[in-house]
Amino acid sequence: MKDYPDVDAYLADCDQWPDEIMAIRPILLSCGLEEKIKWGKPCYCIEGDDNIVLLQEFSDHLALMFFQGVLLEDRENVLHAQGPNTHGPKRMKFTSAAEVESLAGVIASYVDEAVRHARAGTPLPPRPDENLATELQERLANDEELAEAFNALTPGRQREYNLHISDAKQAETRNRRIDKVIPRILDGRGLRDR
Repeated sequence: MKDYPDVDAYLADCDQWPDEIMAIRPILLSCGLEEKIKWGKPCYCIEGDDNIVLLQEFSDHLALMFFQGVLLEDRENVLHAQGPNTHGPKRMKFTSAAEVESLAGVIASYVDEAVRHARAGTPLPPRPDENLATELQERLANDEELAEAFNALTPGRQREYNLHISDAKQAETRNRRIDKVIPRILDGRGLRDR
């Protein structure tokens, strides 16, 4: 087995899910993946920097996150969405080394499928259409300059603004949020851009 000193050091300090990581690690390496530390976590790649999976430690489970999990067939129905607003990544969850070992064949099969998609450059399917918050739709309909600036933003920035605004429960709060972000939209910046 190839030496991965960064991951070995990570495992030496790992106290949350060490047995589960030690059970899943040889499965991933047997699929021909390279092991690195990215974002402070063990990441498994092909051909240098093409990310396939990432190990994520949570308080109640260890997750094997497939970067393009939405492309996988998930014949065993073991993949979970990362969250309601996440499109591409999906993850498998483990709470014991025995669970990892019982799914070893499934893990290897899913990794192989993910590698095939990565090598083929399979694009992610488009996101389902999302409705803009009613208050944002009204503002855009009544302000041509704002509408033009909003439409010039990348789809990700538009989506981030819409999520930020629509997340508010009351119309008054949604309108305040719109008022607050209008200057950023007019400047062509995203919600988190400096």
